[in-house]
Amino acid sequence: MNISIITVGKLKEKYLKQGINEYLKRLSAYAKVEVVELPDEKAPENLSEVEMEQVKGKEGERILAKISQDTHVIALAIEGKMKSSEQLADDLDKLATYGKSKIAFVIGGSLGLSSDVMKRANDTLSFSKMTFPHQLMRLILVEQIYRGFRINRGEPYHK
Repeated sequence: MNISIITVGKLKEKYLKQGINEYLKRLSAYAKVEVVELPDEKAPENLSEVEMEQVKGKEGERILAKISQDTHVIALAIEGKMKSSEQLADDLDKLATYGKSKIAFVIGGSLGLSSDVMKRANDTLSFSKMTFPHQLMRLILVEQIYRGFRINRGEPYHK
C-alpha cells in the first residue's frame, strides 16, 4: 500500500518532526508512506470571504496536482466523518482488499480545503470538532495510520 500525506505548510517544530519521523519509521514495516509538503499561500490576517476562497483555491490547485487519478483521497476536515481507530483500521483494510493501493490523506492549510479538493475526496475524516494546528494533525494522523495497521494485524498496541 502506498500512502501519501499531502499537507499545506512547512513543519518547523523539531519535536513534531521527531514524532512524525518515529511513526513513519514504524510504518515502513506495513506500507510505503510519504509526506508531501506544499507551500501555503501567503495572505494577510484579515481576509474577506472572497480572498479566503482565493487562497484555498490556490492551495487546492497545488494539492490536486499531487493526486493521481487512481488515488483514493481522504480529506481531513472538521466537518468530516468522525471514526474510531478501529473504524479507520477497517477502512484501510477494505481499501487494500478492494485493490485501492494508493491512498492520499489531505491536510489543508490554516483556512481549510478548497471546494475542488473536497469534491475530489472519496471520503472525509475528522478527528474532533476542535480545531488543531495542521502541523499537529500530521503527527496525530501518522499515529492513527500506524495504530490502524497494528489493529488489522492483530498486534498489541496500547489503548
